[in-house]
Amino acid sequence: MPTSRLLWWGALAALACGILLCVLGWYGVSGERAAERQLPYLASSTVPGAALLVVGAVLAVGSVREAREEAAGQDAEGPRDRAGPPVPAAPWEAGAHDPAAAVSEEPPVRVPGGRLAHRPDCPLVAGRPVEPAEPAAGPAGAAEDGGGSGEPPQAGGDGAPVPCPVCEPWTRPWPR
Repeated sequence: MPTSRLLWWGALAALACGILLCVLGWYGVSGERAAERQLPYLASSTVPGAALLVVGAVLAVGSVREAREEAAGQDAEGPRDRAGPPVPAAPWEAGAHDPAAAVSEEPPVRVPGGRLAHRPDCPLVAGRPVEPAEPAAGPAGAAEDGGGSGEPPQAGGDGAPVPCPVCEPWTRPWPR
């Protein structure tokens, strides 16, 4: 049975039990005049019933989301009929952690007057005017400037650009 159906039936059961408990709690409370005699009905029926209503609503939303993913032919990891590695959610994520999978082959750019050097396809410069940005320590030297600590190199006193932490423009050599 698909997961969405299990979630849906669980949501219906939780909602039905929650409604039943809230009605029983209301009925018990309505028959008592003194507040101290109403508290047991609130504690044993109404509060758990309200909690079951919340759980049922969350399960219903989850079942709808799961049904949409099943209808689209996807699971939590991505498309089901793929043969290779998972497809990145956005094009700039392809080059963010895997230099071999970089999206752009163009030299880095930066916004006029800006400090950060970006790949031309970086979402931070999309639709903005750009100018060429030269690397601070040569085409492949940015990784060496960080000292192997994973820290990006800092801009020098001569205004050399700092690599963008989103697109990492100097993670591999650039064509000249």
